[in-house]
Amino acid sequence: MEKHPSFEELVAHLDDLLAPCLAQDWPNLPADRAEGVYVYGSDGRRYLDFLAGFGACNVGHNHPRVVAAAREQMERMVHAPLGVIAPETTLRLAWELGQITPGGADMFFFGNSGAEAVEGALKLARYVTGRRGIVAFLGGFHGRTMGAATVTTSKVKYRTGHGPFLPDVYFARFPYPYRSSAPDPSLTLRTSAEACAQEALEDIERLFEYVVAPEDVAAFLVEPIQGEGGYVIPPRSWLVALREICDRHGILLIDDEVQTGFGRSGEWFAAQVFGVEPDIVCLAKGIANGFPLGATAARREIMGRWGAASHGTTYGGNPISCAAALATLEVIRQENLLENACVQGGYMLEALGELEAESPIVGDVRGVGLMIAVEFVRPGTDKEPNPEAVRRILQRALDGGLLLYPCGHWTQTIRLIPPLTITRQQVDEGLDIFRQAVLAESA
Repeated sequence: MEKHPSFEELVAHLDDLLAPCLAQDWPNLPADRAEGVYVYGSDGRRYLDFLAGFGACNVGHNHPRVVAAAREQMERMVHAPLGVIAPETTLRLAWELGQITPGGADMFFFGNSGAEAVEGALKLARYVTGRRGIVAFLGGFHGRTMGAATVTTSKVKYRTGHGPFLPDVYFARFPYPYRSSAPDPSLTLRTSAEACAQEALEDIERLFEYVVAPEDVAAFLVEPIQGEGGYVIPPRSWLVALREICDRHGILLIDDEVQTGFGRSGEWFAAQVFGVEPDIVCLAKGIANGFPLGATAARREIMGRWGAASHGTTYGGNPISCAAALATLEVIRQENLLENACVQGGYMLEALGELEAESPIVGDVRGVGLMIAVEFVRPGTDKEPNPEAVRRILQRALDGGLLLYPCGHWTQTIRLIPPLTITRQQVDEGLDIFRQAVLAESA
């Protein structure tokens, strides 16, 4: 019988086993298990996880209540193709999500991922409006399947070699207060942000005047806070204006809440932070704490017009994933994780603000809830991105036992998104490692 390779041997041949688009990512940490806010390497070393599975594990790795709910459902029924079988967990999850999802969403199409949720939202918007145009925003990330990649512009590498893309997709500027050309040093921070918002709104006006008529646009697709694009937080006035433009022209507003949802922002969803109601919502990541699940959500008056057989799925709304999602919602409520995200996130922002004052390479610190970013620049320049410093800081942090990951158009930003269950002691532990890594780079 052929000898099976050891884990160490498999890791050594990772480049031969996985596609380059997986194998060439960072850091490919050989891990044995994960629990709470920690990941344990195959060598037994413990790492604080300030990535939380790209924000999928909002209630911490292997939360016992989530695992127990999934195990119980697994012993009852593993697979149930929706439309043929109607499992209780899937129906109950739809009802529960209807109590918290913004925009009055009370009808759901379940898939397996965020990209699928976006694909569904694009199809739904075109189907119910009878229009073809989609307006997305520069710097956005919505996934890597063909439709999702069409509306993704956070980095050109996600698009290179994959065209032609979907037709009738257009792009406008997303307001990036730190890098806006509008702000003037003499303006107050608030006035500067409003100028940035106006600059972006004028871009939409130009689009409507020169490229596509608003009556041909089915939807605006927006991340309320850009994720992979750099954790960019727009002025609230811009999102309010988007809503008004949509109402004026009969355009649907799609919120991609894949990364911002389920407590990451300190509210159930970032739309609630800004007080702007969407028409369609894309859900995934934190919805089931690491189990594969996504959903396209909308009000019944919209979703109910999506005709039979116009979309479908085999694995979407898997009963095990839905059981895990139900347990995740209970944990967020009963452990007061929305409040904890606000408290710990506010504490982190204050501490990182002090680091910004100490280090000339820290250009900007920003965040909402436990969705926090630190953007790095080259000292003595006009905010020139510093991806080389980011790479070294990430490695120093990993060496110190802290797992982080970059984002931003130039990979110049580090995101800090620990599980919402994190304690003050664990926050301090992570911040200390991060601070040392940044100051060593600043020296």
